[in-house]
Amino acid sequence: MKITIPVHHFPPQYSSGAELYSYRLARALRRRGHDAQVVTIEAIDQGAPDQLSVAQDVYDGIPVWRLSFDIFRSPQRRIWDFDNALIGAWFADYLKQEQPDLIHLQAGYLIGVAPVNAATAANVPLVLTLHDFWYLCPRHTLQRGDGSLCTQIPASPAGCVWCRKLEQKRYQLADQLSGGIAGQVMQNLALKDETAIVAERRSRLSEALRHVDAVIAPSQFMADQFAQDVAADRMHVLRYGLAPFQPAQTQRSHSGDTLHIGYTGQIAPHKGVHLLVKAFRNLRTQARAAQLHIYGGLESYPEYVTHLRKLAADDPRIHLHGRFAGAQLPEVLATLDVVVVPSTWYENSPFAIMEAHAAGLPVITAALGGMAELVRHEVDGLHFQAGDAQDLAIQLQRMLDDADLAPQLAQRIQPPMSIDAEVDRLLEIYSGVQPVAQANVVCGHGLAETRIPTF
Repeated sequence: MKITIPVHHFPPQYSSGAELYSYRLARALRRRGHDAQVVTIEAIDQGAPDQLSVAQDVYDGIPVWRLSFDIFRSPQRRIWDFDNALIGAWFADYLKQEQPDLIHLQAGYLIGVAPVNAATAANVPLVLTLHDFWYLCPRHTLQRGDGSLCTQIPASPAGCVWCRKLEQKRYQLADQLSGGIAGQVMQNLALKDETAIVAERRSRLSEALRHVDAVIAPSQFMADQFAQDVAADRMHVLRYGLAPFQPAQTQRSHSGDTLHIGYTGQIAPHKGVHLLVKAFRNLRTQARAAQLHIYGGLESYPEYVTHLRKLAADDPRIHLHGRFAGAQLPEVLATLDVVVVPSTWYENSPFAIMEAHAAGLPVITAALGGMAELVRHEVDGLHFQAGDAQDLAIQLQRMLDDADLAPQLAQRIQPPMSIDAEVDRLLEIYSGVQPVAQANVVCGHGLAETRIPTF
């Protein structure tokens, strides 16, 4: 079967959750004999404002089409943020040339709805995996500009516009001093052009969702957020799969005299790393020592990293290690006793939790969104109140004071689903949206011919 995987970014330059998931999925499908290709956005600040450049690449055996354009000088930038005409035209030609059997779209950021529209016009089956809330929220996270959580999508598009305004301190201050009146005035009397754009965004994205044959949510929380937009018979809750760790890879490389607390992931404000640093600094370590090890890129949010270093206050027990190669993950996790996932937004299904569980490590996480689903409080990990550094410190203190707690929680961890099991389920979903003539191909009884595009 020939499967195209559009995704906003892809390795080697990008390596966050959706990017790595797409890479692992393409590899797993190709190992099964399927012809998986990737279409990705390589750059949004290069080239002419009305042209799209394309580079064909092969990454670890995976054919990759890397698209670049200059969104900042485009004639319809605000529309092209979610429905890029350049991508739409290219994708229509790509479908004619390559003739994939199925499109498995990953999220929507940057790539937009153009692949959905082109595939619909070409009558190519569509599957969509929801990695975030892009189809519902212009900020992708259901987290307001002032850092608070969005508990209900505003009925008026103007509410989403004001949410974006709250990213700026001056609007936050005006909203606070007026008790919310400033926001109401702005929504009613101003912001009309921006409100029209958000209204158009809602309309086009809602229409695109109606054309997707199957939608995959990696958490029940995610599925619930889309209950009004996606019919139950098209929604599938399916966790991400992982390659299993070998037992030797997860053997602890230290004694139990010190509690080794770890964080692995993106170093960004919405990931809540500052909460972890604050909580760690409040621990009482007279009876037992503790160390905090933070792993993740330090270059994407330099101001935030500077803030973290100030919070750490040169504490020699706090280590900001930076990035590590993916192959080193088991080795890194083997140095830890517990992993903390302190995100301040509704995480969907964090790889950091599943990877920790695969290594036999308990997790302390915010009682929020998909995080609360993956970690069972007092069973295989602990919850803390989202955004509350003091409550996080209480849970960490429990780990520190009771040396038996982490091992007890670890014994009750249920290993994550394997990537092979996930692909089995995906192939069933693919088969369900395929014409009958393609069913045998999906099940592995044939392979579509690979054609090299000439455009």
